[in-house]
Amino acid sequence: MRSVGVREFRDRATSMMGAGETLVIERHGEPIGFFVPIAAKDRQAGRKALGRLGVAIGELLAAAGVDEEKLVSEVARPRRRR
Repeated sequence: MRSVGVREFRDRATSMMGAGETLVIERHGEPIGFFVPIAAKDRQAGRKALGRLGVAIGELLAAAGVDEEKLVSEVARPRRRR
């Protein structure tokens, strides 16, 4: 799993997606999304990809020292307007 900036992902998305690795997409050093590639367009491949996403999120949470409850509270709180 590799972290990339949102601009880098935007500019090089095609080549990054073709590399077949899970990416954490960040803005200003904060995760804003994930790219988890799948090899085939079928339900079984989708379930496997979702499993890989779960592993990637678990690794990210462990590295940040955050538990699921904290993550849910952060996602559920209202965002500031810019």
